[in-house]
Amino acid sequence: MTTISCSNGVAAFLDLIAAAEGTSTNAHTQNDGYDVIVSGVDGAHTFSDYSIHPFSQGRAPIIVREPKPAVYNTAAEIAAGGPEIIAPAEHPLYSTASGRYQITLPTWEELTFIVRLGTFSPQSQDLGAIELLRQARALDPIADADIATAVKRCCMTWASFPGNSYGQGGRSLDWLQTTYANMLTAILAR
Repeated sequence: MTTISCSNGVAAFLDLIAAAEGTSTNAHTQNDGYDVIVSGVDGAHTFSDYSIHPFSQGRAPIIVREPKPAVYNTAAEIAAGGPEIIAPAEHPLYSTASGRYQITLPTWEELTFIVRLGTFSPQSQDLGAIELLRQARALDPIADADIATAVKRCCMTWASFPGNSYGQGGRSLDWLQTTYANMLTAILAR
């Protein structure tokens, strides 16, 4: 649940982002996802110091995906018409995504310059996420309950939204729309 006052639609969309990113439902969170760092190949990560972004003092990024070499067919299989490469190489993936909305350090540094956010507190994370929605031009579609358009406009901001090229999986539009409706219903019932 958001920590700042905003419209019901925006609050539900912020809850949707947290659910899609897996922070608010993370088994290790002690604060509704506001304390979650991206999971790496070494497991789950959280933080407790909200005074700064967890990576702002030089902490090494989390290794999210190990590198993998390309897998090639044998010469005989290629001669028989098979493809040369069975699986392309995968580069390692590192991330500094942190907090309820999985905001990376470079994005957070830009947000703190634009919005003048002093800490990485839950309130600042909410304000930063709303600024990202504004930058993506998603606030009007959210106000109009056009969640499909809002998701499309935010897909390059959040890897869990469909339509980006991040290759990290993600949620389907149907799941996002259904979850948003449930989030909004829960907010309206309070």
